[in-house]
Order: sequence, then structure tokens, then C-alpha cells
Amino acid sequence: MTTFNELGLSPELLQSINNMGFEEATPIQRDTIPTALKGTDLIGQAQTGTGKTAAFGIPLIEKMDTKSRIVQGIVLAPTRELAVQVAEELNKIGQFKGIKTLPIYGGQSIVRQIKALKNGPHIVVGTPGRVQDHINRKTLKLEKVHTVVLDEADEMLNMGFVEDIEKILENVPSERHTMLFSATMPKQIQNLAAKFMKDVLLIKVKASEMTVKNIEQEYVEVKERQKFDALCRFMDIHSPELAIVFGRTKRRVDELSEALSKRGYSAEGIHGDLPQAKRDKVLRAFKNNTIEVLVATDVAARGLDISGVSHVYNFDIPQDPESYVHRIGRTGRAGKTGYALTFITPREIDHLYTIEKITKRKMVKRSVPSVSEAMEGQQQITLEKLMEVVEEDNFGGYKQTAVELLDENDSVTLLAAALKLLTKEPDTTPVKLTDEPPLSTKKRRPNNRFSDRRRSGGKREGGGGRDRRSGFSKDRSGSRDGGSRSGGRDQSYRSQKRVREDFKNRG
Repeated sequence: MTTFNELGLSPELLQSINNMGFEEATPIQRDTIPTALKGTDLIGQAQTGTGKTAAFGIPLIEKMDTKSRIVQGIVLAPTRELAVQVAEELNKIGQFKGIKTLPIYGGQSIVRQIKALKNGPHIVVGTPGRVQDHINRKTLKLEKVHTVVLDEADEMLNMGFVEDIEKILENVPSERHTMLFSATMPKQIQNLAAKFMKDVLLIKVKASEMTVKNIEQEYVEVKERQKFDALCRFMDIHSPELAIVFGRTKRRVDELSEALSKRGYSAEGIHGDLPQAKRDKVLRAFKNNTIEVLVATDVAARGLDISGVSHVYNFDIPQDPESYVHRIGRTGRAGKTGYALTFITPREIDHLYTIEKITKRKMVKRSVPSVSEAMEGQQQITLEKLMEVVEEDNFGGYKQTAVELLDENDSVTLLAAALKLLTKEPDTTPVKLTDEPPLSTKKRRPNNRFSDRRRSGGKREGGGGRDRRSGFSKDRSGSRDGGSRSGGRDQSYRSQKRVREDFKNRG
């Protein structure tokens, strides 16, 4: 066990960390912070939920000059939600040191962002497209930046942001400290490291230390048109405190959230086509327990850090094991046990086996509950709540009314009526969802997650208007854009080979 007191941090940072409730450093924090404080370029291979924001945020903030109100650090993130969350956490970490972090992203007024940038934040956290926009407008100057962080780099490449990332890095001084974090380590990440980083150290969180170990994982095999009724029955039995339901497309999310609402569940959906104000409103409601079910696409939920999520339902099986780990990582946090249930159609069983092989965890097969089983589940939940009230012994004002009722009715009839009133009975309101074809079992091209055929009203979600067929841009000749590095940071073929060999040896 490594405590933050052992990492040689300033009193101001230790005070912030203590206020945030952190005591023991996670594996990625334990290994990253001392190395980052030395200024060594590094790559952290870790999933969301392993504490990587604090892993790069603590050394980033420790190196800030609080007297200088200019941008000294920049963090790039794939989505708006993640940019906002990272900025919020960095502000908490830097609160006693006087560090100001500003999130900038598309969908928010650029005029407001320009005004905020003039106030002199120390750190900017942004999506690549909007950061590049500010650079082009000369409203964001990076000549004094000494630290760059690429968060969820694999996702940014999948979304087609590589060209923006390269242009941004070319605007940062060549003598800088670069930290890259990625859940997976494809060749594109290695190429990016060879091109823009020096003497890279790879820090890898072992699979046994991933958050999936705290998550009970099950699956149910069911026909496409029977999925929704099965979902409702499981939710009636589980009665989740907070649940996230994942759908494959934007259309699916819209239809699912509407259908769940018709069945009496407090549900809202988020995806990339929603206005930012609407997305923020839904997420606030979910965090505040105003709604109990969040329906989301992979991209919209990427990076969400919401405490208290008890259940994750994969209504549509994800397209790759990495997405599966990211999805179920929304639950089972802070040492708590989580639960994840995946729905598959008979033709998708091979995808399930692939996920089990990569995660090294077998999922338990479950059968679809019957209506009577769902009813029994709801009755049991009501009974438990009733007994909690009995144990609290705080109902004196109701006893006289109870005595009067018992004069006219027998106790069994009264208790049965009370249970019926309090129990949420299974709702059979008819709903119709558009069928989603099962995932193809044929091999896909690398990074092809966002290039699948677009269905009317059910398009897959990715970055706006970008070529998502690969993580790289192409020049006019059709070759992959390698580009040359500015600021004298070009590396020889031998240096690139050494980095790749280091990955191979460490991986």
C-alpha cells in the first residue's frame, strides 16, 4: 500500500487530496506520479476508473507556477463530458494551490470561452477540434506550455482527431513534458509516441488490477424482439439505485429511453446529437438521483465518473472488448461491488466469447425471468422497505389510524392492500423498438468502429464530420500522414524502432 504522503507532494496538494477523501494511491497513481514529477515522458495504459486523472493531474498541478496567469498545461480529451469532468477534478486537486483549470469544447459559446481564456487559466482541458479552433483564432497561445496530457488517446484516434492532435502538439514548445494515457495500445499509439515523445516509459496496469474484478458479470441470450421485456423484468427484480443502459446507436437510445418512460421507469437518454445544455441537464439529474436510469451510447458515456451506479445493462452487446470494459467500468467503483448484464442474440455468441477471452472472465448465463418472478422481486423489495420503517420505529402518528382500520378490517387484508399499493407491478404497456441487426461475425478492419453502415435514423456515433475509417489522416497520395515534427523534435528511424521494441518488451 502506498499513501500520498509517501509521494513527496506539497502540503497544499496533500490538503486537497485529503479533502477529496483519497488515502491510498491506486496502482496507476503509485507508478505514474513519481515518474511524472521527474519530467519523464510516459504512457499510462489504464482503463477509465483506475484513477488516471489524479495520476496525471497531481504532477501536472505540482509543476504549475501560480504567480504566472498564463496557460502552462494542456489536456486533450475525446468528448465534452470527459473534458468537463477532468477540469472539475483538476480544480479540486489544485484548490489550495490556487490553480485555475478551464474546459473548452464544441457546443459551448466560443465567445464565452474566449472571455474565460483572457482571465488567464493555468491549465486548459479541451477536445481537439475546439482547441485547434482557438489556436487558429489566436485566442489560445501555447508557447509557455510545459506539460501536455493526451487522455484516452486511443478513443481520440478512433474518432479521427489525429490530425488535430498533431497540429496542436506542433504549437507546443519542443522542450516539454508529455504524458499519454490509453486503455489499449495499438500501433497508432506507438507511432504517436515515437513521433512526439522522448525516451518514453510505459506504465501498465495489470489486468488483475482493473476495476472489472469488482463487477459481477452475467449475460442473457434472447431474441432481438424479446430484449426489452427481458430488460424490464430484470430491472424489476434488481430494482437498481442508479443504472446505465447502453445502446448501440443514437436511434436506439432515443427509443429505449422513451419506452422505459412509458413503462414507468424514470429514464433519460444522452448521445452526441443532443444539444450540450440538454446533455448537461440529464447528467445533473442522474448524478442527483432525480432520474434512476441513464440510457447512453458508448461515446456519450465515455469518461463519465458518476458514483453510485449499481447496475450496467448492455442492451446491445458492444462491438469490441475495450468498449465492454469501459461500459461496465461505470459501476463497481470506490471498492463497491457492481453488476453488469449483457443481452446477446443467438448470432452474437462469438462476440461474447471474444470479450470473455480478452477480459479473462467468464460471464454467468442467466435465463429471462417470468412475469411472476418479476412480481415476486418487486414484492420482496417492498417488504424490505416496510421492515426498514418498522425497525426505525418512527410512525407514532399513524398508529391510531391503524387501530381504527383494524376495527373494520382484518390485519391480513390491510397488510396485503398496503403491499399492493407500495409495490411496482410489472408494466405491460406496448412498446415498439426498431430492430438492430446483430453484429457481424466477420473480421473488421482495424479501428473500424465508427465506419459501419449508417442506417436511417440509427447512425453510429463518432466525431463530427471526420473520416472515421482509421485513426490517421491521409495525404493526397493516399498514404498515411506521418508529417514532420516542428521544433527540432524529429526522431530517427533508430529512435522509433527503440520505442517499439520497448513496447514489445514491456507489454
